[in-house]
Amino acid sequence: MRVIGLAGWSGAGKTTLLTKLIPEFNRRGVGVSTIKHAHHGFDLDTPGKDSWAHRQAGASEVLISSAKRWALLRELRDEPEAVLPELLARLSPVDLVLVEGFKRDPHAKLEVYRAANGKPPLHPDDPSIVAIASDTTFPEAGRPVIGLDDVAAIADCLFAKAQPLEAVLARAKEDL
Repeated sequence: MRVIGLAGWSGAGKTTLLTKLIPEFNRRGVGVSTIKHAHHGFDLDTPGKDSWAHRQAGASEVLISSAKRWALLRELRDEPEAVLPELLARLSPVDLVLVEGFKRDPHAKLEVYRAANGKPPLHPDDPSIVAIASDTTFPEAGRPVIGLDDVAAIADCLFAKAQPLEAVLARAKEDL
């Protein structure tokens, strides 16, 4: 497995880009999984459903299964938030893992930058950003800058710059 992230401020278009990249990789025969960081509580359950009731009753984990999919929900309660290496270890093997968020973690990342956001770019202060997808140019970036709409070129770059899972996990251990 290889790992690369997409980082950028809210509203930069990370999710929009990911939804274009996943089918591009699939067309190329590359199996893709994703990890998405949320900055707030979220719910996959519907209040009132059995799985929701199980969690509300205090279950640590609830596995929901059907003929079409399964999902495992884990309640952290008072436990600390999971770190990226722990989440990566839970994934089934695929060719490429695209990580959305975790912008301060040391894995290789593509910065998604949109000038209209009015936020400063991340790459000048983050050496783990290996390329930039943007609607503006950065002549002094010192790394590839690709147009936000050039999905094929972004996919090429991401695949070339993705790190082996073992390297990401080793780097995370060093940073502990």
